[in-house]
Amino acid sequence: MKKLITLTASLLAILGIGLSGCGQQKSTAKSASSSTKVMYDHGPQKKASSLERANSTEKARLDKRQSKLNSQQASLKAANKAAAHKSTTSAPATTKSSGVNLSSLTYSGQQEITVNQNKPGFSRAELSTKNGAWATYHNLDSLNRVTGAAALLNQSLMPSAKRETLTVDPTGWHNKRTSHGWLYNRSHLIGYQFTGQNNNPKNLMTGTRTLNSPCMLHNEMDVATYLKESKSHYVRYAVTPIFKGNELVARGVQMRAQSIGSNAVHFNVYIFNVEPGYTIDYTIGYSRVS
Repeated sequence: MKKLITLTASLLAILGIGLSGCGQQKSTAKSASSSTKVMYDHGPQKKASSLERANSTEKARLDKRQSKLNSQQASLKAANKAAAHKSTTSAPATTKSSGVNLSSLTYSGQQEITVNQNKPGFSRAELSTKNGAWATYHNLDSLNRVTGAAALLNQSLMPSAKRETLTVDPTGWHNKRTSHGWLYNRSHLIGYQFTGQNNNPKNLMTGTRTLNSPCMLHNEMDVATYLKESKSHYVRYAVTPIFKGNELVARGVQMRAQSIGSNAVHFNVYIFNVEPGYTIDYTIGYSRVS
């Protein structure tokens, strides 16, 4: 009987320990399951920061490149302007009177010379603005040669449309490639920027590259700059190609301009239609390397 009581007590003790252990394990498991570790993905933020740094670096590189390009363009513009004025600043040449026969002049190394002491020679009536801005293109002659154009220029005549490709072939148009491009240009008497006249046969002549630019262009830019300063600015303007006999290519071109009410724009020049390194047959327009 005593052994039975002892055995029963032992069993109860063992069961108590087991139940206690199970309770502790359950509590521990419960505690473990209630602890959650949160993981954040910073990948997108890091990628965005990296892209931002890359964009900043690229912007700095492009800004530096643009600055260099602006500097080069400024230098090129200055060089072109210096070249355009070289003929008049190094050794100014002039004809003595407005009655000189320009076609009889011989090129001697200076492409642009002044005429009539640089005086345009417009009459008071020719300088009148009572009819507003206008432009006229003289008829072609019997050989289909361009004969001249005149205008009273003002901002109101200046075009806003982009210039189209030139397709008209003026007399003597036998073009050829040179080391710097083309020998001839279709040269406007009155530049497109002034009146918007482009493929007008009465406004185009066969001109050498250097006659067209820089020689004619730098005079045109003086006029354009003045016109753009004010809507009330006017410039009397006339351009005349100078042919010799029945030749189909002009020997040169005379440009005259006078700003109304001031001498801000004031010139009378003759530009030889020549190209360094080439000999031109003005009769028909053929050419050869000198």
